Amino acid sequence: MPPRERIRSTHALVLRRRDVNDADRVLTVLTPRDGKLELIAKGVRKTTSRKAGHLELFVHASLLVAQARTWDIITEVQTVESFRHLRDDLDAIAAASYVCELVDNFAESNDEIQPVWDLVLDVLRELDAGAARHELPANLLRWFDLHLLSLTGFQPQLFRCLDCERPLEPTINFVNLHEGGVLCPDCGGRRNDVEPLDADTLKVLRFLQSQPWPAVSQVSVRPPVMRRVESLLQRYLIVVLERQLRSTLFLRRLAATPAGPEIDPGE
Repeated sequence: MPPRERIRSTHALVLRRRDVNDADRVLTVLTPRDGKLELIAKGVRKTTSRKAGHLELFVHASLLVAQARTWDIITEVQTVESFRHLRDDLDAIAAASYVCELVDNFAESNDEIQPVWDLVLDVLRELDAGAARHELPANLLRWFDLHLLSLTGFQPQLFRCLDCERPLEPTINFVNLHEGGVLCPDCGGRRNDVEPLDADTLKVLRFLQSQPWPAVSQVSVRPPVMRRVESLLQRYLIVVLERQLRSTLFLRRLAATPAGPEIDPGE
C-alpha cells in the first residue's frame, strides 16, 4: 500500500461524534475513497470555532486532513450539503440516524466504497426533500436496507431456493434468516429451522431489492405487508450484525402516508 499523503482532501459525511479533551471532538465519517475514518477536529467545541457548523451530524463536507499519530486532523472544512430541511423534522432526523448507524456498522476503513457513498447521499437527499414537503417517503428505508445489504455482500437470496436453486413460485415459501434467503415449499417443508413467507411479502421484498428508487417511490404498499417486510428485514439485520441498532426505536415514529399505485400481488 502506498504511503498516505501528509495532507489530503476528501469528501466526508459525519456519521457520529464524541467529545475529547477540553474543546476537541472525534468524528466518525464516511468517505468515498477511504471508507470509514475517525478524524479529530481540534478546538471545534469553542464558541469561536469556524468549523463547528460544518461538522454537525449528517453534514456532507469537503475536508482537508493532515496526517497525525492517533487521529488525522481536520485542518479545513466546507459544507457541501447541510440537509437543512431534514434537521427541522424529528421523523427525518430519526430516519437519518438510522441510515448513518446502519452504514457505520457495515463500512470498513481504508476501503473504497463509492457505491455505498452514493447510496447514502441519495437517501439523505430524499429525506431532506421529503422533510421540505412535510411528507417522508414511506418505502425509502426498506429500499435502503436491501440495497446496502447487496452492496456489502449480504444480499438475501429472494429469487431462487437456497437448497435446490429452482426459481421461487408466488406461493407460501419459507425463509431462513441465518442462511440469508428463501426456500421453496418442497425444501422448506422438510426443515424445522424456517418460517413461512407469504407471496405478497416476498413480492415486495423482491421489488425493493431489484428496482431503483425512482420506480419504488411511485409505489404504495399495503401497511400489513410493509409491516411484515420491515419485521423480516430488521430481524435479518440483527442476525447479520449480531446486535440491534439503537436508532430502530426512533423509526417507529415515522408515518407511512405515500400516494401511488399499490403493488398487485396478482400481477
